[in-house]
Amino acid sequence: MDYRNKTVVASVAGLTLEGMDIMFISFAMSLIIANFHINLATGGLISSITNIGMLVGGMIFGILADKFGRVKVFTYSILLFAIGTALTGLATNIGEVYVFRFIAGLGAGGEYGIGMALVAEAWPKNKQGRASSYVSIGAQFGVIIAALLSAMILPAWGWRGLFFVGVVPVIFAFIVRRNLKESPEWVAVQKQKQLAPKQEKGKLIQLFNTPRTAFTTIALAVMATVQIAGYNGLMIWLPSMLQQSQGLSVSSSALWTISTSVGMIAGMLTFGQFADRFGIKTSYGIFLLASASAVFLYSYASGSAGVLIGGAIVGFFSNGMFAGYGALISKHFPVEIRSTATNTIFNFGRALGGFSPILVGYILQHFNMGVAMTYLALLYCVSFVAMLSLNKGKSEQKQEQKNGVMSKAV
Repeated sequence: MDYRNKTVVASVAGLTLEGMDIMFISFAMSLIIANFHINLATGGLISSITNIGMLVGGMIFGILADKFGRVKVFTYSILLFAIGTALTGLATNIGEVYVFRFIAGLGAGGEYGIGMALVAEAWPKNKQGRASSYVSIGAQFGVIIAALLSAMILPAWGWRGLFFVGVVPVIFAFIVRRNLKESPEWVAVQKQKQLAPKQEKGKLIQLFNTPRTAFTTIALAVMATVQIAGYNGLMIWLPSMLQQSQGLSVSSSALWTISTSVGMIAGMLTFGQFADRFGIKTSYGIFLLASASAVFLYSYASGSAGVLIGGAIVGFFSNGMFAGYGALISKHFPVEIRSTATNTIFNFGRALGGFSPILVGYILQHFNMGVAMTYLALLYCVSFVAMLSLNKGKSEQKQEQKNGVMSKAV
């Protein structure tokens, strides 16, 4: 297996384990609430604290990866993530659950950006979209694995046994450390850094060191927030919305979830091809406008076929875009701060977008499904405006300069 494929496999596996762990909370939540005799709001804080841990961990591990190396820090983030997950199974009260989930979040927050940086630096520019899409579907694999493991482990060993599976990533970290070499592009930058030791690399402030860079960082953060807010708002509330508006049973809602997930995977793979063929901004423009339209029109869907097919279409566009964020953010930041940028921006979106279900729940409590879907559609319109404001990426600017030099020479 060549280096490019190794980076994809390692990043896919890392995101799969992360997605699996996040879904463990969903499947185990009712048992944890019953075990510690807490209310729903107190239980809901578990997810919020995990997201905050991801934001903090994303910034810390992003900076470390830019300074000390992608592979080395990637394995450390996996180990911390594994420790936090396994310790969750040993918690004796809800306070300890919060602490251990924060630790797991710290590690999980580092994985995404570092893995995406590895892939971006290993693959040529015209194939980064599809490579990024391959990595992104790892989260969906994690959902499927979590569902299967929960069905087998929860009845036999309870929710604690589920989190003991968290020791598995330790083995994965060992394999990665032994078989994956450091990013050649990062190594090259380190050699240049030795020739210019006064230059500071991997600092968080570099995401805001010029007005244009700061604007780009903010625009990308808005897009990432909308991505997570839309996904959480749809996946957490739509099953119950459909049960109320369409009279669907719980089993039918599960079928809808599967249909939507299949649509999401197909959308990710398609987005990757679009990004490489038509450009990342054009692809986001198409998918964002299609998402806004699909989400809004879905509130008028009726009948089993309409609900299932409509759900697949909504999933195709709304979560298909998830595949592009690694390539999109990497395009706008140089190697020396790429991991910091990817982790900080996307995990900020996770932390802020994670509150979207609260707002959607409030809307549903006081209005109806149509208003909730209109809110989600407007979110995608906001992301579209943010996307339009982005300047050309570093790689595009370099290519244009190169073409300009060649034309002058001719």
